[in-house]
Amino acid sequence: MTETFEALLIRAKDNPKASLAELSLSDLPDLPVLVRVDYSSLNYKDGLSVTGKGRIARRFPMVPGIDIAGTVVESASEAFKPGDRVIANGNGMSETEWGAYSAYQRVRPEWLMPQPEGLTQKQAMAIGTAGYTAALCVNQLLAWGSLSTEDGKVLVTGAAGGVGSYAVALLASLGFSVTASTGRPETHDYLRQLGASDFIDRRELSEAGKPLQAERWTGAVDSVGSTTLANVLAQTVYGGAVTACGLAGGPDLPATVMPHILRSVALIGVDSVMAPKKRREAAWRLLQTQLSSEQIALATEGEVALKDLPQAAEDILAGKVRGRIVVKVS
Repeated sequence: MTETFEALLIRAKDNPKASLAELSLSDLPDLPVLVRVDYSSLNYKDGLSVTGKGRIARRFPMVPGIDIAGTVVESASEAFKPGDRVIANGNGMSETEWGAYSAYQRVRPEWLMPQPEGLTQKQAMAIGTAGYTAALCVNQLLAWGSLSTEDGKVLVTGAAGGVGSYAVALLASLGFSVTASTGRPETHDYLRQLGASDFIDRRELSEAGKPLQAERWTGAVDSVGSTTLANVLAQTVYGGAVTACGLAGGPDLPATVMPHILRSVALIGVDSVMAPKKRREAAWRLLQTQLSSEQIALATEGEVALKDLPQAAEDILAGKVRGRIVVKVS
């Protein structure tokens, strides 16, 4: 084990952009499990954190990165032993807890899960929080019970992004007819390969509309928020449901109660950071059983090193990233 190692560090509140730093084990938090971080990923939230544009970190200094795939080096917990391959998502990493963009990190055992069988470390991070969040959304729609593979279309907004890409792939693999909303026509072939059967330009959903509109969607996965989500709710069929997991279009929701009280439309919020263990395990089971290696590879745009992350973070916020970026850490 080297005496020092590379990490991305946000040094202070008034200097919120992350930059490369040299750390030692003594710099890491005093937590029970030491993990060598082999791979991570770049999510929209990571983009906000690394660039400082989202003010994600709540204490300083902070190592960003919300996804870990690594190998246990030391463990004071009976749940894990040296050599175990593990993953972790969320649990306050990047916000109140040091995260993945460090060659070594100390974590709590309750944050960790064994690496899912059948997935490599790189594949697990190609899925990462984005795919895991998509799986949480799909499971919530299935649990609501209003979706049918034989009747109507399911909408995915922000479809060319990480969450959207995996939502399209999962829903299509389950047999649903999926409409993908995107503002980038050049991604249609990519989304079609993932399973999308129809497309809608995001501009159709981004302009203010009537509180109730023509019923179009039996369900939806939304990662955009704001006016887009308001329009999706207004277009959802009687008894349908929409899962909301993001705010790429803004945190506001300029909607009315009309879809909810006149069409029994449900808005289901999905949080990936503090999701209970049973929901986490169910989400990863869905990903294991419904995603092929080809779909994972298709949804992965590329791999970057820590030194390249600041520019990649700018790109994901600018909407230039299609699908997923894997980060090679160690």
